[in-house]
Amino acid sequence: MLTFLSSIVLLIVGYLVYSKVVERVFVIDDSRRTPAYTQADGMDYVPMSWWKGWLIQLLNIAGLGPIFGAIAGALYGPVAFIWIVFGSIFAGAVHDYFSGMLSLKHGGAQFPKIVGEYLGDFARRFINVISVVLMVLVAAAFTAGPAQLISSITPLSFMVSLILIFGYFVLAAILPINKIIGRLYPVFGIVLIIMAVGIGVALLFGTEKIPNLTLQNLHPGDLPIWPLLMVTISCGAISGFHCTQSPIVSRTMKKESEGRKVFYGAMIAEGVIAMVWAAAGMTFFGSTAGLQEALAAGGPAGAVNEISSTLLGSFGGLLAILGVIILPITTGDTALRSARMIFTEAVSKWMDPNKKWVVLAVTLLLGAPMFYLSMIDYSFLWRYVGGTNQLVAAVMLWTATSYLMRENKAHLIAGIPALFMTAVVITYWMYAPEGLSLSYGVSVGTGIVVSAAIGVFYALKVIQSKQQRAVVKIG
Repeated sequence: MLTFLSSIVLLIVGYLVYSKVVERVFVIDDSRRTPAYTQADGMDYVPMSWWKGWLIQLLNIAGLGPIFGAIAGALYGPVAFIWIVFGSIFAGAVHDYFSGMLSLKHGGAQFPKIVGEYLGDFARRFINVISVVLMVLVAAAFTAGPAQLISSITPLSFMVSLILIFGYFVLAAILPINKIIGRLYPVFGIVLIIMAVGIGVALLFGTEKIPNLTLQNLHPGDLPIWPLLMVTISCGAISGFHCTQSPIVSRTMKKESEGRKVFYGAMIAEGVIAMVWAAAGMTFFGSTAGLQEALAAGGPAGAVNEISSTLLGSFGGLLAILGVIILPITTGDTALRSARMIFTEAVSKWMDPNKKWVVLAVTLLLGAPMFYLSMIDYSFLWRYVGGTNQLVAAVMLWTATSYLMRENKAHLIAGIPALFMTAVVITYWMYAPEGLSLSYGVSVGTGIVVSAAIGVFYALKVIQSKQQRAVVKIG
C-alpha cells in the first residue's frame, strides 16, 4: 500500500517540478502564433481549448494501453511500480513533451519530418516506413477485441462489427478534428479517468492489501525483467506511439505554454492510470500466478471485466464493457488519422495533402491492411507492436537530444533516457522470438556493447559541438 501511494505522489511531484525544468530547457514564447492560427484549414489545424487538447491527447496515447500493458506488467510484481514512476517522469513525459513541442515549432509537422530535420534524411525515410507500419499494427491489434465483444452482446456478427468499426475509423480520419474527435474524445477520456479512479479507491479501501516494493522478479513464467518489462509496460511509462499522436494536438494548441499541461501532463496522467491497473493486477487475483491464470483464461479484457465487476458492481461491469469497446477504438481511429497525416506529408511533393480525394484515397489505402490484419492472432500482432513501438520511442528521444545539442541546451534530459531506451530496444530485438531469438546472456551482452558504442559516439558529438562553439566564439 505504501509503495502504491508513494508512487502516485512521486508522479504528481514529477509533473509539478520536473515538467517545469523541461519547459525551461525548451524555452516557450506565447507571443509566437501557433500553427492552429497560422495554418488554419478547418480540418487538422483548428484552435481548441487546452483542456480539450489534454483529454484528446490522453485518449490518443492511452486507450487500453496503460490498462492491458500494466496488467501484463503486473506479472513481474511491485518492481513494475519503479518503471512506471521513473519511466513516466524522466523518459515518457520528456518524450511526449518534445514530440509535441517540436511539432508545434515546425508548423505542426509529423514525427518523420522532425526526425529528418535533426537526424538526417536517411533517418527520416526509415522512420516514415516504421511509423506507418506501427500505426497499421496498432490499429489492427486494438480492433479485433471490441468487434468480438460487440458480436457477443449484440445480434451482429464479428465481420459486421468489424466493418462498422472500420467505417467509423474512416470517418474519424477524414472529417475535421473538431467534428468527431474534438466532441467525443473528452467524454471518452472521462470514462477512462472514472474507471481508474473507481478502481483505485476500491483498492485503497478493500480487504486485500496492495503489495509493497520488492525488487524480486515474481513473474510466474520467470521471464526476465530486463528488457521485457520496459516493452510490456510501454504506454504506462514511455511509448513511441505517442510521438505519432502529438502532432494531432499540436495543430490545435492556442499557445506554447499549454504544452506542459497537454503533453507532459497527459503522460503523467497515463502513468497514474497504469499504476492503478498494475496494482489491481497484483492485488485482485491474490498473486502473480493467480493473475497469470486469469490472463490465460480470459485475456486482459477478461481480467479487466472481472476486476471492474467485482470491485465496482454492475456499474463497474458496464464501465468495463464500455472501456473494452470504446478505448481501443479511440486508439485505432487516431492511428489511422496519424498514418494518413504521415503518408500525405511524405508524398506532398507529388499531391496536395489538402485535397479531399487525396485524404479519402490515402485513408482507404492504409485502412485496407489494418482491416486485414485485425482478423489474425492478436498476440502475434502485439509482439511486433511492442518492439516497434519502443524503437520509435528511442528515435524520438535521440531527435530531441539532437535538437537540444544544436540549440546548446541541456541535452542530457533527453540523451540519458535515449541511451537507456536504445539498450532496451537492442536487447529486446536480440532476445525476443520475433527478433533474433538469441540466448539471454548474448542478447544482454550485445545490448550493452552496442549501446556503449552509441554512448561513445554521443560523447564525441558533444565534445565536437563544444569545440565548434569555442572556435566560433574566438573567431
